[in-house]
Amino acid sequence: MPKKPLILVTNDDGITAPGIRTLITAMKTIGEVVVVAPDSPQSGMGHAITVNSTLHLERVTIDDDSQTEYSCSGTPADCVKLAVREILKQKPDICVSGINHGSNSSINVIYSGTMSAALEAGIEGIPAIGFSLCDYNYNANFEAAKHFATKIVKKALKEGIPKNTVLNVNIPNTPLNAIKGIKVCRQAKANWVEEFDKRQTPLGKDYYWLTGKFVNLDKGEDTDEWALNNNYVSIVPVQFDLTAHHTIQTLNSWNFNE
Repeated sequence: MPKKPLILVTNDDGITAPGIRTLITAMKTIGEVVVVAPDSPQSGMGHAITVNSTLHLERVTIDDDSQTEYSCSGTPADCVKLAVREILKQKPDICVSGINHGSNSSINVIYSGTMSAALEAGIEGIPAIGFSLCDYNYNANFEAAKHFATKIVKKALKEGIPKNTVLNVNIPNTPLNAIKGIKVCRQAKANWVEEFDKRQTPLGKDYYWLTGKFVNLDKGEDTDEWALNNNYVSIVPVQFDLTAHHTIQTLNSWNFNE
């Protein structure tokens, strides 16, 4: 009988969030699951790591004891580092992060704790996928996300994710039977037009809430934003080599001795 794959599950919404509980249930149908996830929400944390304070791990049982789970005081990237260095006896066959409450398409990948956890796994040489549902509601319907997460992880384990690549998967906020399929895409060119809502405490001290509007500047039909807006699941291959290779020749033409 073939050995079951070892699957590391993490997220950025916290270990009790409905998204990760759904993902755990889905992954248990595929392999042996180990969970290491933040003990509180870490959305927008990006690839932050804890260097100026201690980290704590606690073995927990949330739904049942059919998987090994640890709650971590650190960031999503911390969770993966601790899982690899302190908990797992071997590298997992795959790391899955999510299911995030809200989109991580386009420029959102830069800020995402969900995707940073997946990228940290990729840096460690572990095949990794981040999953996000385009619904910020805590009690969102994760039926479609569960279906496609299961399907995509099975395919990734069978085919193998290309080296030095992590998959960023976003699922539209629509019923399962309304989703048209899966599209492999590029990241749309988009950004947030941000503002700060300035307020004052009763003692007269200023404080700020970050607000903003997402603006899609990309009209292409090969982007994640187009796919999601047209009821497709988007898969964007992401790399952690941030070198702008296409500009090296231009920069080499500069005369730095002038």
